Amino acid sequence: MSPVTGMSSSPVAEGAPRNHGLGPRVAAVLVFGSSAAVLVVEIVALRLLAPYLGLTLETSTMVIGIALTAIALGSWLGGRMADQVDPRRLLGPSLGVSGAVVALTPAVLRSAAEWAPAVLLLIASLTILVPGALLSAVTPMVTKLRLTSLAETGTVVGRLSGVGTVGAIFGTVLTGFVLVSRLPVSDILIGLGTLLVVGSALVGWRMRRWSGTPALTLAVVAGGLATMVAPGGCDAETRYHCARVVADPDRDGGRTLVLDGVRHSYVDIDDPTFLKFAYVRAIASVVDAAFPEGEPLAAHHLGGGGLTLPRYLAATRPGTRSLVSEIDSGVVRIDRDQLGPRPEHGIDVRAEDGRLALRRLGTGSRDLVVGDAFGGVSVPWHLTTVEAMTDVRRVLEEDGLYVANLIDHGDLAFARAEAATLSETFGHVALLGEPGDIGLDPTATPEGGNLVMVASDRTVDLRAMQEALDARGTGWKIATGDDLTSWIGNAPLLTDDYAPVDQLLQPYGRSGR
Repeated sequence: MSPVTGMSSSPVAEGAPRNHGLGPRVAAVLVFGSSAAVLVVEIVALRLLAPYLGLTLETSTMVIGIALTAIALGSWLGGRMADQVDPRRLLGPSLGVSGAVVALTPAVLRSAAEWAPAVLLLIASLTILVPGALLSAVTPMVTKLRLTSLAETGTVVGRLSGVGTVGAIFGTVLTGFVLVSRLPVSDILIGLGTLLVVGSALVGWRMRRWSGTPALTLAVVAGGLATMVAPGGCDAETRYHCARVVADPDRDGGRTLVLDGVRHSYVDIDDPTFLKFAYVRAIASVVDAAFPEGEPLAAHHLGGGGLTLPRYLAATRPGTRSLVSEIDSGVVRIDRDQLGPRPEHGIDVRAEDGRLALRRLGTGSRDLVVGDAFGGVSVPWHLTTVEAMTDVRRVLEEDGLYVANLIDHGDLAFARAEAATLSETFGHVALLGEPGDIGLDPTATPEGGNLVMVASDRTVDLRAMQEALDARGTGWKIATGDDLTSWIGNAPLLTDDYAPVDQLLQPYGRSGR
């Protein structure tokens, strides 16, 4: 059979429109920008949902799963639509409608959380899914417009795919390292929505298509105005929290630090010895019973909150040096500006991760380590493990003490696992809490809440500790020895290789800690 001659080496792809009004640079900008926007929406959605669903592995997994679903759905439907309709008719609406939805998201989500919590998950899913799918549809549409020759298919598809990936990386880095630390999440989304609507208008003008910009502009403006009156506002949006400081109407100096709707700390800025929360009174009772009265200590605090305990130690034990590792620099600013201890209090607050800070401390350099770090209601898992507790033990002096605040409910599976982990690491462990929660009252149904665990390599005067608890009116008791072993049961050890803290933790009412 003789070869066919005269065939063009670059046949035009069947049905492919020639790229009217869409050069390679414009195509790259559209793909880069839309891919970046998808990741901005995903990361910011985590921040919006944290006050209502908690900053947990489950919440993160859900948001990532919805975002990936949106990307897959948008890519598939965008490709199909591009084969059936001139993509130039679709690009403007895809950008514009996604921009309007993004701008309305803060007000819609916060209003749903306040007034219709039963449908919060559905609304949250739609506010991620709709713009994510529309923006992800841009890449196959642009690819269709750029495919003018079968000989260049690989080059065009590969280039635009790479541009989209770089855009997604850029959106992730920009949001995580720059935007969230400098702007409220509402401003980020409204700003992104505005940019998308402007992009929609420019694409429509360039291609002589799409005239829906005025309506979408009104939607963006409505989103901005609605955000101003929607519930769930913050005094400050930090890297990790929606933060507010609430004045106590019954106490002039009383201030409550509220993070993501949960009361994290109560501080009396005029009287640092006033301790309102029961778990704080319990920790103070432990310290007072374990160390001679008035003796200055070298303490390290994992988690800062409102600095209630560092302030208490400074007031009751002059000369105490407290190093506080608080990962959220925004909370550190709030402490300094609204709750701040004076420099002479000997409190050194650093914006750093507690686990990393432990590694930098010298062996035997601390009398006391206090664990009070929380992401939502969950202790960060890497501060719960055998390896982390081994580092705590290394940092403590021979007579040093580790005291940790935990929150758990239901069958208290996480608390039991953490007690087992401490028992593996330290010679002596005690559990403080309501009698029904710690197994000392078999007639009571465990309700859960705050529990305090004490670990050391030396014995502690339990009688003095109980007397201190009683004097502060906590109603708490102490479980140790066989009582504690029975309470722990067959709970697993938490290690760096296996620490399912979010799965073990039971949910609870979000009124406070």
